Amino acid sequence: MTGWSVPARWPASRRRRDLLLGVLCAGVTAFVATVPYHRDWFDLWVYYDAVSHWTAAPGGLSGAGLYDYRVPGQVYGFTYPPFAALCLLPLSLLSRPVALTVGIAANLGALALILRGLAEPLIRRHGLPRWSSYALILCLLALLEPVYDSVSFGQVNLLLLALVLSDARLLSGGGRWAGVGIGLAAAVKLTPAIFIGYLVVTRRWRAAGTAAAVAVGATLFAVWLAPGASHAYWTSALWDTSRIGDLSYVSNQSWQGVLARLRAPAEPDRLWWACGAVAIAGVWAYRVDKARAVGDVRGGIALTGAAACLVSPVTWVHHLVWLLPALAVLADRALEPPRRGRPLTAAVAVYVILCSYVIWLWRYDASGVDGLIGSNTFVWTALALLLWLPVRPPHPALRAPSGGPERPAPERRGAAAATP
Repeated sequence: MTGWSVPARWPASRRRRDLLLGVLCAGVTAFVATVPYHRDWFDLWVYYDAVSHWTAAPGGLSGAGLYDYRVPGQVYGFTYPPFAALCLLPLSLLSRPVALTVGIAANLGALALILRGLAEPLIRRHGLPRWSSYALILCLLALLEPVYDSVSFGQVNLLLLALVLSDARLLSGGGRWAGVGIGLAAAVKLTPAIFIGYLVVTRRWRAAGTAAAVAVGATLFAVWLAPGASHAYWTSALWDTSRIGDLSYVSNQSWQGVLARLRAPAEPDRLWWACGAVAIAGVWAYRVDKARAVGDVRGGIALTGAAACLVSPVTWVHHLVWLLPALAVLADRALEPPRRGRPLTAAVAVYVILCSYVIWLWRYDASGVDGLIGSNTFVWTALALLLWLPVRPPHPALRAPSGGPERPAPERRGAAAATP
């Protein structure tokens, strides 16, 4: 045959599969292009306007103008460390349409790296058809509310997750540069700093030292290049919660968000938050150490992402991309023969919840028992993942030394490779 006709040798089942995938991709594309929950690139424009205001303010990069900026008519301002602003500084040289294009391209590129990091092990381990599996998983990712919100807000979460997952891959292979990605992510935003704690708990001392050195070095570089902004951030802006927004707003799916909604309009009780955060950190450290003992890097990273969402004072819905590694772990278990039962139920349930937009039903009233349960759905999901996410021991003959890199398991039915 010639042209674009389908070769006759292709099995009919494959043609049907490709046709169904094409229809699915078209439907998902139409949905994400027209869904009414689009965020109009709000955060991207905060970044753009803040760094533009900073460069034009008296004193330029040496001044504190970065944190003087507020969105006109609103309380929101730039909330990240100065190093993040330095990374975003090239935006100020671009027109708004070009900056928007760059922001979208950066998020899509990060999503591609995340897709490869999370999907490739599943495809390889379970012998799935590569390109059709990638297409299906990409469609499933696009429908997740945290992923969609990150892209439509123009957020940096996907970029940071891609950095952390690049380190997870290096950790599994014993790469000498492991820790660099986590260190950079922690310098851009404070939440990923918990992954340095993961490296400490799992006794990966070299990677932990590398991550800490990169994070501190990047922060000191920002202090040297932007002393005014650094002083303003570490002494004032970091502690000013009014810059972030209302802690009781339903989008804040953290432990502090739960307390804030219970106490609204009063401030959440800091003692209760501290007690809960300590308890969460204790459970996290215990479970991560269990994952370390069996050489499960992917499980440890997934548990750390769930803990990060819970202990962070503010976890907007788009921050929940840190739950994607846990979802990949559940999918891995669900694909194991006989591919039914509790792992499959758990994977489907978590996926549906993260696609559901369910918390917005309590946007205006989170009172009562239904409000406590429904408005905090993502909090309870992250907590359930922290408590019950399965960790996978590699084959006993291939178990990695304590704190060392994992070694790949052989290809055999029922056995899982240890690499992420």
